[in-house]
Amino acid sequence: MGGARTCQVGVDIGGTFTDIALEVDGRLESTKVLTDYEAPERAILKGLREVCATAGIGLSDIGVVIHGTTLATNALIERRGARTAFITTEGFRDVLEMRTENRFEQYDLNIVLPPPLIERADRFVVRERLDAGGNVLLPLDEAQLAGVVDAIAAGGYESVAIGFLHAYANGAHERRVREALLERMPALSVSISSEVSPQFREFERFNTVCANAYVKPAIKSYLDRLVASLKVLGIGCPVYMIHSGGGIISVDHAAEFPVRLVESGPAGGVIFAEYVARRHGRDRVVSFDMGGTTAKICLVEDFAPRTAKTFEVARTWRFRKGSGMPISIPVVEMVEIGAGGGSIASVDNMRQIRVGPRSAASEPGPACYGRGGVEPTVTDANLLLGKLDPDNFAGGSLTLSREGAISAVDARIASLLALDTQASAYGICEVVDENMSNAARVHAVENGKDISGFTMITFGGGGPLHAARLCEKLGISSFIVPPGAGVGSAIGFLRAPFGYESVRSAVVALADYDTQRVAALLDAMRTEATGFLNAIDPAIVPVIECTAFMRYEGQGWDIPVRLPLETFSTGRTQEILAAFGSEYRRYFGQTIDGARSEIISWALRVSSPPVRVDVARAVSHTQPVQPKAHRPLFDAASRGFVDAGIIDRRTLAAGDVVRGPAIIVEPETTTILTTCFTATVQSDGCLLATRH
Repeated sequence: MGGARTCQVGVDIGGTFTDIALEVDGRLESTKVLTDYEAPERAILKGLREVCATAGIGLSDIGVVIHGTTLATNALIERRGARTAFITTEGFRDVLEMRTENRFEQYDLNIVLPPPLIERADRFVVRERLDAGGNVLLPLDEAQLAGVVDAIAAGGYESVAIGFLHAYANGAHERRVREALLERMPALSVSISSEVSPQFREFERFNTVCANAYVKPAIKSYLDRLVASLKVLGIGCPVYMIHSGGGIISVDHAAEFPVRLVESGPAGGVIFAEYVARRHGRDRVVSFDMGGTTAKICLVEDFAPRTAKTFEVARTWRFRKGSGMPISIPVVEMVEIGAGGGSIASVDNMRQIRVGPRSAASEPGPACYGRGGVEPTVTDANLLLGKLDPDNFAGGSLTLSREGAISAVDARIASLLALDTQASAYGICEVVDENMSNAARVHAVENGKDISGFTMITFGGGGPLHAARLCEKLGISSFIVPPGAGVGSAIGFLRAPFGYESVRSAVVALADYDTQRVAALLDAMRTEATGFLNAIDPAIVPVIECTAFMRYEGQGWDIPVRLPLETFSTGRTQEILAAFGSEYRRYFGQTIDGARSEIISWALRVSSPPVRVDVARAVSHTQPVQPKAHRPLFDAASRGFVDAGIIDRRTLAAGDVVRGPAIIVEPETTTILTTCFTATVQSDGCLLATRH
């Protein structure tokens, strides 16, 4: 880069659009291009050319690229991965199929469990056995291992997952099997559970290592192509990836553990919401990110999102917990549903409108895109309700067809329900808005919160379009639309710290707390995590956070308890017990007298210091803005069209006040103000909409 110029780029590949956010000398430029499913890197290169041309800089001026992607998620959902084998302990071949024997729908006699990621014919067993402490009960059978290696070689597998019982406590047998495989097949991709997810509960751990092995060849190939393509363009800067826990990791690490990328894009969005919350001093925030394929909702309290050590991908039954594929990795805790601009609307057997989870994505896209789509989507409905300008969509890069939208809605909705086009479009939007508001309510209730007291921070191409209506449904009185909201996740990447989280399972009862054992465990975890940071920049002064996952003995459910590392490593059990009691009461209302408590897993996060956040100055004066143009906008409250003012966000200045109904347009998204909301432009350019 020339002179003192600093230039960094955030790139987010979504199901419909690829978002590019470029920050140069404190100035932000952004663009959206349709995702290229055949070669995702092509969309990135196209977007980089566009945004650099707009910013007036050369491609070689880019100093760092930070990338998040849904490619790993999509590969798991669509079962488009490598030919993969699984090697496990003899007697445990069918764990992937048996799952936890939980019924996610208790009274459904015809319940169908999700099929395992790896078929039974591709699962192999080896005689070996460890106990829960990692002690060898049965040595690894080398003769049987040799036969398994022969079978793997003959089977033509691209990738192998290895998961042994209790390997989280001792990974020696897994490492030996990997060594034997690579001696015979050096180019084989191998993943072992003791490195991918060293946590107890074998089904979740086995499934996680299988998922990692399943997507690893494709993700590594993609990342290699991306880095090579960037160099061809003259972009030789470092490329980093966002992981699901919200930190930045190297491309090499991401290629080895691609399962950590599964929620990378949504995690970037939550970081963006956290950054905006800090600027505006909002300590209770609901992050609402709606793109072309999914909507993501997350609670951010005291300027920190909730995190978890496991989550589910590809839920197959109405997004019911237990119906998906469990992944045991550190992740920002959020609820994600199939509700986006490309979500397809249909009529079910009960003659009710349903929206999602199927999506038109970018290929062929909504019917109004004119790219071959014939099914009605949320974007089609928004266009027909006046929320979108057909001649100025995605910054004018795409012209929308009203005729295409009308044809799709009439054929697949209106004609089946004897409704007119307008009522059908309204029904589609009401259903998707209710789906999202229900998801937000459930997420808040699961965390013991009343969401009505929160401020919504919304972004993504569809978030500002739907935020006002969601706030009405949820009883939320204000929402914030930050500058660059249409590419919010990509901007969030630029605000993320470098970070790595080490997670281990090790059961420690507080009554018999072994301080020496715990100190050794935490020291090993810190060495692992800080080693990652040192490989990026040895000068980084790490910030260390430690969380213990605790429960009462005999329970199957644990809760996170965050305390300073020294509290655990020096064995201050009274402080640990008090913190556990406080958290348990917050979750369940009261503690259990006389029950013994224990720690079952540990998470240690090491990161670079958080990005400095300047608090936004208060607006000193306000002035109303008179729109220069109007168009009809459907108003849900009156069930009819109203005359809404159209305002270009780029013309607004701090203190400007826009009263609803209004349509505030910008290149990557549109903010809809319903009749009960008024928006005031803040000193940092954010729109603060409040109900009047």
